[in-house]
Amino acid sequence: MCLSVSLSPARSSRHRRNLPTLGLRIDLDPRQLGELILAAGPPETDGRPQRGLGVSPVEPSLLDAVVRLLLLLDSPRDIGVLAPLLLREINYRLLVGEQGLRLRQIATGHSQARRVASATRWLQHNFARPFSMEALAREVHMSPSALHHQFKAVTAMSPLQYQKRLRLQEARRLMLSEGLDAASAGLRVGYESPSQFSREYRRLFGKPPQRDMALLRTAYQPVQGEGGQ
Repeated sequence: MCLSVSLSPARSSRHRRNLPTLGLRIDLDPRQLGELILAAGPPETDGRPQRGLGVSPVEPSLLDAVVRLLLLLDSPRDIGVLAPLLLREINYRLLVGEQGLRLRQIATGHSQARRVASATRWLQHNFARPFSMEALAREVHMSPSALHHQFKAVTAMSPLQYQKRLRLQEARRLMLSEGLDAASAGLRVGYESPSQFSREYRRLFGKPPQRDMALLRTAYQPVQGEGGQ
């Protein structure tokens, strides 16, 4: 999947054909599209099927994001930090724009998208509870094999991996913002074994819980100090 944008001076069609045009192609990241589809929610649709190829004028908000991405070429130091954010914005602008429904259908296989979104919402509200693929599949009216396949196509994770990430992110938040120790945070999000929690935490965040918290608090301390002055 890719986005192709052509930029040319705003002139009448009679004169425009002889003017130079800047062409830009951006390869779209299916995983990021999947995340944004889930965050944006179901689209408005008239039920008509979408073709695989579409052409439309570039909307101002999308053009603004594309131009800001191009301007990063003048400041290479900023590319590593800002380019991923701008690419995410471009993906989002496409999803909510005129070609959004077509892009959703290409990215998710259309009919299964809402059911996968329902499965992710269920996991987000019940991540601390144990679950089985069979029960989750019944919840969203899919077969376990179809749910596993479609879920991974949208999120690049299995439902179990998605639940694990939700648990670990919430545990990290509890330790940082509420001061819980690792064992208590792990228990709160559904882990029964502190050693398993520590192993999986380190696998995701690169450090064991205690060391990760020490580094995060050290990093945030100057900001807090400046705000208190």
